Amino acid sequence: MPNRVLIAADGVETLTRARRESFDALVIDVMMPYVDGVAVCRVLRADGDGTPVLMLTARGATSDRVAGLDAGADDYQPKPFQVPELLARLRALQRRAALPPRAQGDEPAGLRIASLHMDPDARRAWWADKELQLSKTEFDLLELMVRNEGIVLSHSTISHRIWGYHCGPHTNNLACYISYLRRKLADVGAPDLIHTVRAVGYGVRRP
Repeated sequence: MPNRVLIAADGVETLTRARRESFDALVIDVMMPYVDGVAVCRVLRADGDGTPVLMLTARGATSDRVAGLDAGADDYQPKPFQVPELLARLRALQRRAALPPRAQGDEPAGLRIASLHMDPDARRAWWADKELQLSKTEFDLLELMVRNEGIVLSHSTISHRIWGYHCGPHTNNLACYISYLRRKLADVGAPDLIHTVRAVGYGVRRP
């Protein structure tokens, strides 16, 4: 069946459609009438809806990206944009959403660094006995770095593995997610596990 694109006029209609129908991905404009895009994304995530969300907006400041990604968006595309890039981002989100679950025995039961414990199958993570509340992208990013403990992963390597496309050191989305992870780890009492190598990338090291 060919791909179909459905359009919602405002945030209320977006929520109604998203709750009644199934979509491969959602492109949500931040500045929608009645209920804005950030609130729509937050409500969908609170409902347990894991549909990939790309936030599309004229608001490109770091604080706006933080708000959108923190609400549960999987990607954030400021305007103006090129249609081929937008389509590539959507394809990347769909590929990640279509990945089959790991078969039993394919991966170790858990990943550990110091008091950090990650369960990739359950997609849950703890520092000691405190569970981290991580979004899908946050979990994927932390898992990637933990699996490559002691290795500095470049910006382009991380972005390709997480979002399916390459980006340079000045792309804000990755920096925003690193900031979220550091904050959430600090909130449960973890030391600074994530280290930055300026203009190169990020890595996880034991404290």
